[in-house]
Amino acid sequence: MIGDITVADEIYIVCGYTDMRKSIDGLCAIVEDKLHMSPRCSAIFLFCGRRADRLKILMWEPDGFVLLYKRLTAVHGRYRWPRNKDEVRSLTWREFDWLLSGIDIEQPKAIRAS
Repeated sequence: MIGDITVADEIYIVCGYTDMRKSIDGLCAIVEDKLHMSPRCSAIFLFCGRRADRLKILMWEPDGFVLLYKRLTAVHGRYRWPRNKDEVRSLTWREFDWLLSGIDIEQPKAIRAS
C-alpha cells in the first residue's frame, strides 16, 4: 500500500533545519551525503523546516520513493524538533507518536519500554 509507514524497520529524525522546498531527490541527497546512509533502506526519514509547523517523511517502497507532507494549523502549534544539526537519531514508534502529537520526545519522566 502506498505510504504505509508501519512497514519501516527504523525511524530516523534528521535534526536541525531542512529547507522544506527540497523534493525527493534533495532529501535523498541529505540522507546520503550528510547522514551517510542509504535512503533505500527499510526506514523512514523525518525532516522539519525552520518554522517547525510542517514536516516531510521520506520512505522507500520496492518500486520507488514516497514523500509525505504534513502541515499543522495555527491551532496546533509547532513540532518540538531537536535542533542539533549534526545529529540524526533513531526514534521508537512511541517517540514518533509523541513527536507527531506535539509532545517533546525528550521526556525525562517517560517510562521507557525495555
